Amino acid sequence: MKILAIHNFHRTGSASGDDQVFKAETRLLEDHGHQVVRYSVCNDAFDNAGAAGKLVAALAMFWSPGHARAVKALIEREKPDIVHVHTFFPLLSPSILYAAKRCGVPVAATLHDTRFICPCATSLRGTELCNRCGDGHYLRMVRYGCYKGSRLQSLLVAMNFKLHRWLKTYYRQIDRYICLNDNQIRLLTEIGFDPAKIVKKYNFVEDADVNAHEPLPDGLPPRYAVYYGRIGEEKGVRVLMKIAEATPEIPLVVMGGGPLEGEFARWAEGQGHVRYLGYTPHALCLSIARNAAFVLFPSIWYEGCSMVEIEAQSLGLPIIATDLGFSHEAIQDGYNGRKVPLGDVTGFVKATRDCWGDPEACRTMGENARREYVEKYQPEENYRQLESIYRELTGKRETRA
Repeated sequence: MKILAIHNFHRTGSASGDDQVFKAETRLLEDHGHQVVRYSVCNDAFDNAGAAGKLVAALAMFWSPGHARAVKALIEREKPDIVHVHTFFPLLSPSILYAAKRCGVPVAATLHDTRFICPCATSLRGTELCNRCGDGHYLRMVRYGCYKGSRLQSLLVAMNFKLHRWLKTYYRQIDRYICLNDNQIRLLTEIGFDPAKIVKKYNFVEDADVNAHEPLPDGLPPRYAVYYGRIGEEKGVRVLMKIAEATPEIPLVVMGGGPLEGEFARWAEGQGHVRYLGYTPHALCLSIARNAAFVLFPSIWYEGCSMVEIEAQSLGLPIIATDLGFSHEAIQDGYNGRKVPLGDVTGFVKATRDCWGDPEACRTMGENARREYVEKYQPEENYRQLESIYRELTGKRETRA
């Protein structure tokens, strides 16, 4: 089978989940004998453009004739069996969906976030969950400056989504929505998406336990909790800080970069039990995580299918997570981790102390987490599901490498 895979990368070196998934899935398909044609752009192009270039890119967010023509030409030349779109916002624009459909090729789209409900993709207004724009009244974004804290940028994004809501672009130009959890499915069906066109497929990771054997840096405590991932508001970093302040007896190792890293680094310097390593190469990050007692994951937004969570499960680590989004179905409280209601710092502190104070129970939950990984998040199972989705859309029979 030949697949045209399309993606708008965040930025060079990004560790964003959708960037990782695009790379991993296309590689997995090729490993199984499929032909993959990639068409991608990167937001670096916008960052590096001058004022005129940024204005052109902002207008092309509504409709990019250049990318539409390029996708159409690529389809006519390569004749793919299916087009699989990951992220098209902001540079590729919805025009690529029309290009594919007009060429008569079925279109699948992986929904890595809640952008079809919330144009900001986070379902957050500040630090509060919000899905009000699912009703199509996007101009309320302007009042709150939802998109990057800017009313002007929020206006442009609101107008974009208003236009494509009116055109029914996201309802008509995609043949299969690949959702990552039940919450996404619920949110989509509530605003009129056809449930018959929706399937659920988790992300996958290679077995992290196989490769997590980098030498550990000096100075790590003999036993510690760990947080790794983006140092950003939506990941609950401020909740993490409150948890750590309330549990000075529990060493915490934190890895990752992001918009709050400067503030977080300054805070961590004043906490004798917190060691902040900043950006850490992935193999070393996994090795450090592998030696932790458990993972703290106090995210405040709807995680799609968190790569951190499924990596942690592959490492046999229990996770203390917010009972929200993917975590709601991935974590069974007391079995493979602990779930805490959104924003419940007291609950997080109690769960953290409980896990720290009962190493045997922690080990048992870690073993169960490993079983969950083996059953649900390995590459081969993911490939089977992905190929099944493609076969259903194209009518092709199963193939084996």
